[in-house]
Amino acid sequence: MIRKLVDYKKLDHELAALLIETYPHSYGDEDIITFRNAHGEIIQAVEIRTNDTLYLVKISKSLADFISNFEDNIEKELENKVKPVLEEVDAQEYETEFNSELESEDQSDFE
Repeated sequence: MIRKLVDYKKLDHELAALLIETYPHSYGDEDIITFRNAHGEIIQAVEIRTNDTLYLVKISKSLADFISNFEDNIEKELENKVKPVLEEVDAQEYETEFNSELESEDQSDFE
């Protein structure tokens, strides 16, 4: 299994959703993994697992805020996406216009 250390800000949507699913009400002391990185710095992280990778997500002050605000942020992001524009058409007016075009085509065929 591959192990990756990542900052939560660099998670894609799928991994962010998995993080929220794993820690829906934030994380506790028992969830925190503490270790030293290659530079000797103490790192604290929580883990999320996929089929082939164990992600260690670095803890920062704003990670707890990210987890608690995740649903609001996703809703805002979805609201901001461009919505398709549908043209409202009066069916009766459209039918009248369509029929008049057909009639003019039929008449031109006989001329």
